Amino acid sequence: MPFRSIPRRRPSCIAAVGSNRGARANRLAAAGFAIAAGLAASAAWGQSPSQAESGGTPVVAATPAATQPAATASVFSGDQKKAIETIIKDYLVANPELFLEIQGALEQKMEKIQSEKLKVALTENAGEIFRRPDAPFTGNPKGDVTVVEFFDYNCGYCKRGLSEIIKLLDKDPKVKVVFKELPILSKGSEEAARVALAARIQGKYWEVHRGLLEAKGQLNEATSLKVAEKVSLDIAKLKKDMNGPEVTAEIEKVRALAQKMGINGTPHFLVGDKSIPGAPDDLYEQIAKLAGDIRKNGCSVC
Repeated sequence: MPFRSIPRRRPSCIAAVGSNRGARANRLAAAGFAIAAGLAASAAWGQSPSQAESGGTPVVAATPAATQPAATASVFSGDQKKAIETIIKDYLVANPELFLEIQGALEQKMEKIQSEKLKVALTENAGEIFRRPDAPFTGNPKGDVTVVEFFDYNCGYCKRGLSEIIKLLDKDPKVKVVFKELPILSKGSEEAARVALAARIQGKYWEVHRGLLEAKGQLNEATSLKVAEKVSLDIAKLKKDMNGPEVTAEIEKVRALAQKMGINGTPHFLVGDKSIPGAPDDLYEQIAKLAGDIRKNGCSVC
């Protein structure tokens, strides 16, 4: 059998783990249905799976069209149906990688659709994404390139991406990094986001943001407050502000924006009209290249 590559999963955390598993199961079911349908059609025309894959000539190709009803299943006897089911089952059991192959193709198609949606949404929401004056950020406030990150403090890939962002800030004094708090993984994720946004009111967003992403284990209100206590903050005020209208409005605003953008995973980076979903190993290099392109050619949306 020829080697088939297995699609690599994107290095990102997806919203609602349970629904993600359900969606994955649905994709696998769709893949199985497609394979089974193809094999059933192959069996109906007297082909082996290998003939069907290679476009082989049907054994019964000479059968007059008039003798081939639209519902081919109706011409099979009970024994023939059992034989076809056995062929399908045996072939799928012997070639389980087909599920992954078709799943990969389905995911690529969905990513292409999402990419097109993202391009439109970038244009329609450019001001909210890149130019909102009250958005949390670090780096150069007058930066000539703006990098936007949607993230969740409990996302392992977001934690991994922090070192790449720090590297970017160290090497590029002209860049501005805007943060979009998108707590999608758990209640604790939102509690951590609220602590960071409350710290922003006291001018300590970056310090707390970095501390939360560097923290070990899952974050919640208690563990996030411990991180905040290490920074020079009025903790009583922070506890009040974290549940106040300003922080709540920011979280709701980013959630609405992410929905418009079709972003349901973290981290997700935007650099001009380009998107980097997840935290690839060469994240810094990708962002640096896109920043260079913007400085050379300009930016149509930012």
